[in-house]
Amino acid sequence: MRTRSDVGVRRRGNFRTPSEQRRIKRHRFSINGHFYNHKTSVFTPAYGSVTNVRINSTMTTSQALKLLLNKFKIENSADEFALYIVHTSGEKQKLKATDYPLIARILQGPCEQVSKVFLMEKDQVEEVTYDVAQYIKFEMPVLKSFIQKLQEEEDREVKKLMHKYTVLRLMIERRLEEISESPATI
Repeated sequence: MRTRSDVGVRRRGNFRTPSEQRRIKRHRFSINGHFYNHKTSVFTPAYGSVTNVRINSTMTTSQALKLLLNKFKIENSADEFALYIVHTSGEKQKLKATDYPLIARILQGPCEQVSKVFLMEKDQVEEVTYDVAQYIKFEMPVLKSFIQKLQEEEDREVKKLMHKYTVLRLMIERRLEEISESPATI
């Protein structure tokens, strides 16, 4: 049985004007769980976000980029982005606009732990070669010892070269003296 006190209670919430409701509906803060700033039209996905797009072996990197940008509703130009293959070693390899991303991914092998394809801004990513990437995971003391050993090896090679060219210079000087001392015969 209802009492008078229950009937008289009415919820009072924050009522928004219709214009505020339209503005909130238009400017959703997230698309597919990723942050999108409507004022600047800049899309910022969370690092390592995973998505799938259906491509075939004849699609180039440019076409795959356009598909990804359309999927996430990114309004920025495709020229601002690039696809990178990132290996677990830290190596980053940029795919050219004429490359075929599906073939490049297949060539990396079936395991997704070995390498992944990332969509990144062109200006903010520096390519890392395998030669550099293999040293990324070492601690600083180990890297310093590598540098010291390389410096010592370089010093030894410089001394060898200086000795070699000193000997050659002396041989040339002796030969020049022999030629200048002997009478000229023509």
